[in-house]
Amino acid sequence: MMAKEFAGHQTVSGVPGTKIYFAHPYSSRERGLNENTNGLIRHYRFKGNSLQGLTLQQCKCIEDKLNNRPGKALGF
Repeated sequence: MMAKEFAGHQTVSGVPGTKIYFAHPYSSRERGLNENTNGLIRHYRFKGNSLQGLTLQQCKCIEDKLNNRPGKALGF
């Protein structure tokens, strides 16, 4: 069974020059950016706590903190 986040991949793959890659199940090494982002989110919501109970304002706060983190590529 394919996860619903891949439901529209045919639309995107129809764009010339676009390649679609699917990670293998349980292969976190193939999803580095995703796994790193999950770890960063866990600084604000501990593992085992669902994100479902968060308000939109709480989600935006986490989003803003992650998007405005100083990065090494930008000289911190």
